[in-house]
Amino acid sequence: AGHTNTMINGLRHRIQLVTALKLAEEVQQNLLPQEPPYLVGLDIAGTSKYCDETGGDYYDYLELPKGSLGVVVADVSEHGVGAALLMTTARALIRQRAAMTGDIARIFTDVNQELYKDVKETGRFMTMFFLEIDVAGKMLRWIRAGHEPAIFYDAGKDTFDELAGEGMALGVDKNIEFHEFTRQGWIAGSVVVVATDGIREALGEQGEMFGLDRLREAIRKNLTEPAEAIQDAIIKELRIFQGDTPQQDDMTLVVVKLL
Repeated sequence: AGHTNTMINGLRHRIQLVTALKLAEEVQQNLLPQEPPYLVGLDIAGTSKYCDETGGDYYDYLELPKGSLGVVVADVSEHGVGAALLMTTARALIRQRAAMTGDIARIFTDVNQELYKDVKETGRFMTMFFLEIDVAGKMLRWIRAGHEPAIFYDAGKDTFDELAGEGMALGVDKNIEFHEFTRQGWIAGSVVVVATDGIREALGEQGEMFGLDRLREAIRKNLTEPAEAIQDAIIKELRIFQGDTPQQDDMTLVVVKLL
């Protein structure tokens, strides 16, 4: 009877944990964009695939005060519930500060100072790529905070470039000053892909990483398709490459097609 009671209590506790995780998963999924923004001249798709019920990856679309569109993709160190909580905090800080005045370099310098207060004792941090798209002026502006560069397919030259630049991860140094990088103009049909490292570093059955070349090839093969179809094709190629290998990290991907 004693063993049975212990087992019942253990099962009851496990059910409570599973229920709490499912609730956390539902809350976090509701914080992600439910649909892409509609903006003349842009076709956008995004997705996050977590390796646990909750994760530290994050993407969002922000309407900026000057009428341009902000696309943010971020990755909290580690994953799971702790990373999800920090992601939620960062999302709130970014949304609040982006609604105010200031260029994107000032915005994320301020966000970093506030985030640092929450993580300085934990050793956690968050990498982030923020892309501002000014459709009217045909201008791309971005901040790179320790995140891997975005991929830019130039439809005019039929080449791939990187939207790179220096910048430390958020939450590491409260005194860091971020700097904005720019690219002027694009040809219709050009594509920007912003992803977390869970895409590129996904492992196949032979222990090899998916890598940048496979990612670019998946983009190239689907250039004539809408953004959502390009996104789905990348995920499909990735799943085929992984085979039966379990997902080891959260994966987030945003595709922007410049029309």
